[in-house]
Amino acid sequence: MSDYEGVEDTLFIPLTARVNVSKKFPEYFYDEKALEMENLIKGKRIEKKSSEYTMVANVARSYNLDEMAQKFIDGHGKCNIVNLGVGLETSYYRMDRKDSLFYEVDLPEVIELRERYFEVGENEKFIKGDLFKLEWCDELDAALPTLMIVSGVFQYFHEEDILEFIGNVKNIFEDCELIFDATNKFGIKYCNFYVKRTGNKSALMHFYIEDANEFARKADCQLIECRGFYKDALRILDKKIGLYAKISMKVADKRNNAMILHLKI
Repeated sequence: MSDYEGVEDTLFIPLTARVNVSKKFPEYFYDEKALEMENLIKGKRIEKKSSEYTMVANVARSYNLDEMAQKFIDGHGKCNIVNLGVGLETSYYRMDRKDSLFYEVDLPEVIELRERYFEVGENEKFIKGDLFKLEWCDELDAALPTLMIVSGVFQYFHEEDILEFIGNVKNIFEDCELIFDATNKFGIKYCNFYVKRTGNKSALMHFYIEDANEFARKADCQLIECRGFYKDALRILDKKIGLYAKISMKVADKRNNAMILHLKI
């Protein structure tokens, strides 16, 4: 079985979360484009098998990645924003894009699915390709400041794959940063349990990080930031989420069960 087999089925998990949280907690996260796509998730078992915590967890990842990407855009002039393994992500519509150029990269069958539901926007390009093979780099100006966003993708591979990818990127881009989500060993077990619960038994996850500084050392990169998922969610939704979700979020941040790394490559 290839590493990609079954992974496409997970495309609808974050979309389901963005729709549900946008409706229930718009003061924390609101995704108008996702709400326009609500019909795509109707009748799927994902919503029934998802808890309030897993819904907020998915959206908290997007919330933090959005904030970090916006900071990068605000701090640069013309720049590249590259969503690797973009799936049905709608971050293009949530950003104040300014002079940035958006590149949405995924496997051919995923981009073909995306093309059914999205029009290509201004200063946006869809690219069919394997993120690890790096042919997609030919489609953009590698001399521009570049931010690569990898959301919910690296977990399906192995540490050696990720380190090789980062090493190859170093040789192509002059000024590049990478933001991606990761879990620790406990978190990866929980994620695999959840994905199986939603009906997908083939998209198992492998990659996890126990120490962000150690991983940055292995990758020969500068660790700009490592942050938990839930600081703002806990503050904004303090009185609105259930006790189980609140406790789970606090524990996850305290134990680094879910984190976002920001590396200078």
